[in-house]
Amino acid sequence: HVQLVESGGEPVQAGGSLRLSCEGSGYDKPNYCLGWYRQAPGKEREGVAAIDSDGSTSYADSVKGRFAISKDSAKNTLYLQMNSPKPEDTAMYYCVAGTRPLSLDPRMLFRPYWGQGTQVTVS
Repeated sequence: HVQLVESGGEPVQAGGSLRLSCEGSGYDKPNYCLGWYRQAPGKEREGVAAIDSDGSTSYADSVKGRFAISKDSAKNTLYLQMNSPKPEDTAMYYCVAGTRPLSLDPRMLFRPYWGQGTQVTVS
């Protein structure tokens, strides 16, 4: 039973910093690919960043140079470091796990597991 639990979302001022965490359990962690997705009110869900089982990363153009995805396999935890957030980054952020490299297009995900989300509000 795969479980993903996000934390770290909170109100933050534009230009500040924030780190999201996602603790995972119930899956073969070394072979899974992980990612962060978000959904703002009235908008479609979109990919933010992904990290493959070999550690290679990909980012949405809107967050390149500002956000960084990383994982700590020993702690079974995925992170998203958000630097210089902007009001348009306000959204519910979700952690996703999958057995194949994650597309940043949520419609292309193959049998993904989703967390419950953590709210980030940038003002």
